[in-house]
Amino acid sequence: MPRIKNIVFDFGGVLIDWNPELLYRKVFATKEEMDFFLSEIATPEWNIQQDAGHPLSEATAVLQAQYPEYKDEIALFYGRWGDMLGGILEENVALIKPLKQKYKLYGLTNWSAETLPIAMARYDFFGDLDGIVVSGEEKLVKPDKRLFQILLDRYRLKPEESIFIDDNGVNVCAAEEMGFHALHLTPGVNLEKALRNFVNF
Repeated sequence: MPRIKNIVFDFGGVLIDWNPELLYRKVFATKEEMDFFLSEIATPEWNIQQDAGHPLSEATAVLQAQYPEYKDEIALFYGRWGDMLGGILEENVALIKPLKQKYKLYGLTNWSAETLPIAMARYDFFGDLDGIVVSGEEKLVKPDKRLFQILLDRYRLKPEESIFIDDNGVNVCAAEEMGFHALHLTPGVNLEKALRNFVNF
């Protein structure tokens, strides 16, 4: 068993249920309309620009100018962003306190610096983390290895002593290439069982 000192969590899809559909199901009359909007207008590619530090107000205005017929719906994306939070993933968040007894815990997330405070105010587990690196603050997004390096440098971590957990396989591969032990949290993976292959808690 490797000698692990640090556990690094992604947030969305690992500790927090974030899903734009939670908001837009209430906005559009049909699923087809919602799916079109989220795949062709307010796309994941557009949202990741804000995770990389693009101001929300500017991003909203630019997209509204591009798609004026969706002006109101676009305004809701960040205007009612909190409605996209479905709560914590309880079985994973429940691991934090027992893990904290033996290991340092960190967050490494692709998230807008303007919206993360909404989640931090809502969920108590953030207070148990020893540090967080946020893409929106650093103007870099995973899988850019420079974002991982910021985490390592800021908190003086060694990748070989750290486990990185993410629901995005591309990010997991980037972490592994840097020397992290990494867990790809797909829907069929039990995080507690997977972690026990590396750590005792």
